[in-house]
Amino acid sequence: MKKNRVLSTILAAALCTSLAACGGSAGGNSENAGNTNSNALSVSIWDNNQLPGLKSIMDDFTKETGIAVEIQVVPWDQYWTLLEAGAQGGTLPDVFWMHSNYSQMFMRNDILLDLTDRISQSDVINPENYYEDILGLYQYDGKTYAIPKDYDTIALWYNKTMFDEAGISYPDETWTWDTFAEAAAKLTDKDNSQYGFASPASYNQDGYYNLIYDMGGYILNEDKSASGWDAPETIAAMNWWYDNLVTVCMPTQQMMGENTTDVLFSSGRSAMTLQGSWMVNAFAENEYIAANADVAVLPMANDGTRKTIYNGLGWAACAEGSNTENAWKLLEYLGSEEAQRKQAEIGVTMSAYMGTSDKWVDCAPDFNLQAYLDMTEDMIIRPYTANTKIWEDYSQQVMVRAYTAEITMEEACKEIASFMNEKMAEE
Repeated sequence: MKKNRVLSTILAAALCTSLAACGGSAGGNSENAGNTNSNALSVSIWDNNQLPGLKSIMDDFTKETGIAVEIQVVPWDQYWTLLEAGAQGGTLPDVFWMHSNYSQMFMRNDILLDLTDRISQSDVINPENYYEDILGLYQYDGKTYAIPKDYDTIALWYNKTMFDEAGISYPDETWTWDTFAEAAAKLTDKDNSQYGFASPASYNQDGYYNLIYDMGGYILNEDKSASGWDAPETIAAMNWWYDNLVTVCMPTQQMMGENTTDVLFSSGRSAMTLQGSWMVNAFAENEYIAANADVAVLPMANDGTRKTIYNGLGWAACAEGSNTENAWKLLEYLGSEEAQRKQAEIGVTMSAYMGTSDKWVDCAPDFNLQAYLDMTEDMIIRPYTANTKIWEDYSQQVMVRAYTAEITMEEACKEIASFMNEKMAEE
């Protein structure tokens, strides 16, 4: 119980979050895979867009095993409160999504079922079949606590109609960040009716992190012992971001706080946006985006470097649940090549099982989804430590001050580095 109190304290400080890099749309819902009964496995996720596809996969599991599954969708901003309360009160779902922002907290507090021995005895789960970095997100002290579910990359969405009206060629693999900035400036109207690009201070994985790594900077050093926010290359990248994008072609931070980038993009207010592959389902269902938009690979640095920050969710189970054996059977099934291939083919998301995502590009044929797969050629795992959520939230708050010119970008970078190093020293 003492560990749970520690978890509660940490989560309470960390629960002020952004939906941006979390992979999902909000909205409460629930579906039953199989008939409702008191013995059904309870499963919690946060993305309504993935519910139909996951229900189909859960139905397959139920038909194969006879084990019923009930899926509950909890909005991201309530999801972690639910898990915290469940950890405190012994009412966690049997199976649930885990995110790299929180995985270290949950693993270190013995909340998640240790899957290590089960994996070693499984004929279905072979750790070598998954992206190593994604698997590593859910490992602690030599043990594994989640089965990799998926992976995501970042790409550049653009409004074809706006480009046509401005006489600008569409983004492609030849674009540099300078090309991107020049186009964004041309696509910005002086009367503030249209902006070339939108990316608020809270967008890191699907924003400035990609530029930082392209320009030789970094957020966290390789052994996770020091922040890279104060590295000269990181500061230079963020100065470029501010001078060429924030002050030239973006809406105000206040406007972007009131209207998410997908809203600005889908309403024709912004011509370009960086978005994770988790947004594809929502974009495909939006009539305006389907009629006017497409997607390309990210711009590259002048030296040809083109990196993407990537991340991936994990399927985890409650350590002290009453259905741990059936929960493991579900995790094992969800991590199987069969289920992971179906997840990609029916358009739920790209899958963490390597080699199963090629047909994902066909799930929304109006868009060039190959761009997301092409970005896998040079991927950087989303930076994380035990206190990720604490220092990441703080960094986003400091970035707001930089975006609004309360402090310089260099001052912001150095302040973030100092805070980040302090919090990592406490881990």
